[in-house]
Amino acid sequence: MTGISFAQPLFLNLLAVVPAMIAFYILKQQKATASLRMPGLKQFSGSAITFRHYLRHLLFAFRTAAVALLIIVLARPQTTDKFQNVSTEGIDIVLTLDISGSMLARDFRPDRLEASKNVATEFISGRPYDRMGLVIFSGESFTQCPLTTDHAVLINLLREIQSGMIEDGTAIGNGLATAINRIKDSQSKSKVIILLTDGVNNRGEIAPATAAGIAKTYGIRVYTIGVGTQGMAPYPVQTPYGIQYQDMPVEIDEGILQEIAQTTGGKYFRATDNDKLVQVYNEIDKLEKSKIDVRQFSRKEEKYMFPAVLAIVLILLEILLRNTIFRNLT
Repeated sequence: MTGISFAQPLFLNLLAVVPAMIAFYILKQQKATASLRMPGLKQFSGSAITFRHYLRHLLFAFRTAAVALLIIVLARPQTTDKFQNVSTEGIDIVLTLDISGSMLARDFRPDRLEASKNVATEFISGRPYDRMGLVIFSGESFTQCPLTTDHAVLINLLREIQSGMIEDGTAIGNGLATAINRIKDSQSKSKVIILLTDGVNNRGEIAPATAAGIAKTYGIRVYTIGVGTQGMAPYPVQTPYGIQYQDMPVEIDEGILQEIAQTTGGKYFRATDNDKLVQVYNEIDKLEKSKIDVRQFSRKEEKYMFPAVLAIVLILLEILLRNTIFRNLT
């Protein structure tokens, strides 16, 4: 639905000048009529009133229209497109990311950690109405970003993540518990944790199964993702000659990840390469669609250009005619 509105409607009061101009012009024309009677008109027989004499009023019409148009320009006319758009009620989601040394394995391009960050960035960008947070873990865990709707800040903090920021290891239970602590008090009707890891729980004070039970208590769904190819993968190994990559068996505790998902009503996924990881996030995106809420939006577009150009044309046209065709009549 489209309508016209004005950003500065008070300027429209100036349109009262237009009828005043017309009244003044009519009064002026009446006074310009000669009141002296002549004894004869023979000497003026060659000066009959022509059609051009009547057209001279066009000059005033052009000027009056130009003034009215310029007042409208000052009022800033706008078209307003009102439409209904569906937006989401909003889901609270905490991304929980393993940043242990094994996440540098190169069975993903360029490695598991960078691939996970890139796909997570796309996931965040595709859900503008959701509050999201970020928890990272390896041997311990901490909150990189609390729940926020400022996705630009969240993405910047996600990009800054590097393996080695915290003590190495894989504390899945601690990572999940930290995420739970961040989301448990949320008033959202849907609370979700996406936990991504490539290893086996070997650190931390909280068992993954215990953390899963806590998540269930708070009504939090946990989607777990196991990242790593099948079989062998090139892992970074510290040697006297620096970091070198050696093929080592991929070990992911799929049993505990499946248990966490099943306990909380979520789902477990296995991503064996970059494309599979993208598919996993796409599937989670489809599973976690927010409740639809209809909201009213309006989009305004400035429409002052046409009346401004038309006013300028009328002014130039009046000047041109006044100094050419109607030169001897004004």
